[in-house]
Amino acid sequence: MKRLTFIAFILALLTLSNAAHAQLKKVYNDDIDPMEQIDKAIAQANEQGKYVICQVGGNWCPWCLKFAQFITDDEEINQYINQNYVYIHVSYNPHQSKDEARDKAMLKRLGNPGRFGYPVFVVLDEKGNVIHIQDSSYLEEGKSYHKDKVLQFFINWTPKAVRGEK
Repeated sequence: MKRLTFIAFILALLTLSNAAHAQLKKVYNDDIDPMEQIDKAIAQANEQGKYVICQVGGNWCPWCLKFAQFITDDEEINQYINQNYVYIHVSYNPHQSKDEARDKAMLKRLGNPGRFGYPVFVVLDEKGNVIHIQDSSYLEEGKSYHKDKVLQFFINWTPKAVRGEK
């Protein structure tokens, strides 16, 4: 009887976890070519004097969706991102690839960021060079993200900051 109660408890937890994950807005588009998405973002960044932030992950990743929600809901962070970056969600599923060769090329182009887990953030300059890869775990706090750490990450990798300008 204890075993059945334990199993029911685990199933209830999984159901609650999946329900919470399902409520988060899906931000990754699996139907677009990530290489084209990156190229367009670089062109836009070049025109606007910004850098690109690639948030690599997928709709399968609760932490990826939490981060997207976090930066959308925080007005200060959202405004800072919009002023300094072209921000894109690059869809990648390490467990289920639609095109292995394309995914491998995309990851290589982004400096093989998957070694840090997901989400992972890749900062590209206006020419498309990888200038930083950010492990998202350093930005976490409890079951969410730490506002000051997240904002500091974005502040540290703006074009002006990288060039040493104020």
